[in-house]
Amino acid sequence: MTLRGLSPERFLAWAAALVGAIGLASALTPEMAGRLDVVQGVLPPGWPEAARVLTVASGVGLIWLSRSIARRRRRAWRLAVAVVVASAVAHLAKGLDFEEATISLLLLVALLRWRSRFDVPGDPASVRPLVGLGAALAGIAAVVGGAEIRGIELSPRTGDALLGLAVVFGSLALYFWLRPFGHAVAQTVGERQVVRALVDAHGSDSLSFFALRRDKSYLFSPSRRAFLAYRVVAGTVLVSGDPVGDEAEFDDLLAELRRIARTSGWRFAVVGASDAHLERYRALGLKPVSIGEEAVLSPRDFSLEGRAIRKVRQSVSRLGKAGYSFRVVAADGVAPALEAELADVSAAWRPGEPERGFSMAIDDLHVPGTVLALAEDAEGRIGGFLHLAPSLAGGGWSLSAMRRRPDAPNGLTEFLVVEALAWARDTGAGELSLNFCALTDFLAPERVKTPARRVVRWGLLRADNVFQLERLYSFNRKFFPEWRRRYICVERLTDLPAVGLAYLHAESLLVPPGPWTRRRGARRRLATGRRAA
Repeated sequence: MTLRGLSPERFLAWAAALVGAIGLASALTPEMAGRLDVVQGVLPPGWPEAARVLTVASGVGLIWLSRSIARRRRRAWRLAVAVVVASAVAHLAKGLDFEEATISLLLLVALLRWRSRFDVPGDPASVRPLVGLGAALAGIAAVVGGAEIRGIELSPRTGDALLGLAVVFGSLALYFWLRPFGHAVAQTVGERQVVRALVDAHGSDSLSFFALRRDKSYLFSPSRRAFLAYRVVAGTVLVSGDPVGDEAEFDDLLAELRRIARTSGWRFAVVGASDAHLERYRALGLKPVSIGEEAVLSPRDFSLEGRAIRKVRQSVSRLGKAGYSFRVVAADGVAPALEAELADVSAAWRPGEPERGFSMAIDDLHVPGTVLALAEDAEGRIGGFLHLAPSLAGGGWSLSAMRRRPDAPNGLTEFLVVEALAWARDTGAGELSLNFCALTDFLAPERVKTPARRVVRWGLLRADNVFQLERLYSFNRKFFPEWRRRYICVERLTDLPAVGLAYLHAESLLVPPGPWTRRRGARRRLATGRRAA
């Protein structure tokens, strides 16, 4: 540790940003006349001006590199050393700025002093694109150099085009040079079998079953009696929900994945964490931040009696009078005709929008053990459906998909939920996890008591057409559920923006609708973002 508890790499990151800012300020302010005269008398014409440009580039480069320095990337360290040396030389060449050059050299000494801290290797997969970009840059240089040698004057338009290409290719080269280790999602048939057995035996949390999504990798304990489901997104390891399996092995399992993350230069976060393991995460050094609440219903205690729930009661009665019926079928035994109809319902419900979900939805309609709760009109046409995943160890069910036709009668979803609760009660289920509602502390009017919270709520309500957070929260409140908090656990609170963006990406909440959406095979995967629907 160094100054005020900062690790060496984070201290160097702040120092690099500071030195870069000093360099920019120096380049944008006039030089001392006496020193400048000395430089202009020694160096060829134009060199001080070129050195000023190099100073600006070095300052911007150090500020830009500071983030990668904080992540302990070896390639960033190498590039920073070169930039600092160039910066020191440029400060002297542009006006004998000994003070700025000295500061740059002090940073160089610090970088060399702590060089062993930068142990995160570059991504080997970046070598091929780097070679290609290097060849492209060399080609541009050859064209310009050849024209200079032959005395050929390039037109302004051609020169600008070549310069633009050089900037683009150079920026891409820097991106690939500094890109963190990638991690492709990989599952084997054997791993999925082990995971399924552990989920069935130990998965008491309502999110445990969603570890079976195919966009996750697994880390097992040495005995294979516990596992973590995770995915690496934009340099962040997102652990999906709590560990599953033998609780005695959870601490070592979490520590091992965090070690892997540190070795690879990734951030580490747990998303969808429950109250049950918060102390475990805190002991690991993670900081839990509430991201919302999960609505959970008790089939035994649920009732349609009373004035407060009359709107739900009226919806159920209206659908019954309209001839709608309810039935539950095993999801892995659906006939082709019904499968096609369900695909049509899903496509009509979210036209042109991505299928969402990561930690709180399943991405395969046909996973054995899941069920479909169907609402059919008098002619047998599917008006909507729920996809329910089991929590065998917890004795309950968890909603994974909620779909209806846009032309179905109002209240169809309420009808489905109430009938599913009755079915769950008859089968002896202890609970039905309905939906996850994000940012409920800002959506619930009774909790919004400060000006800052009111501003956040105003913004969320304005964005509801896109994210539908308030709409989902209002729907869940109709059933008077038990609210259970969910958390995102990060190593540092400053990681929240980057982790939040990675999480939104994993949930497909950053994918634009319309023609940009990659439509997946709806007949094979009717996944939903049940918690972000």
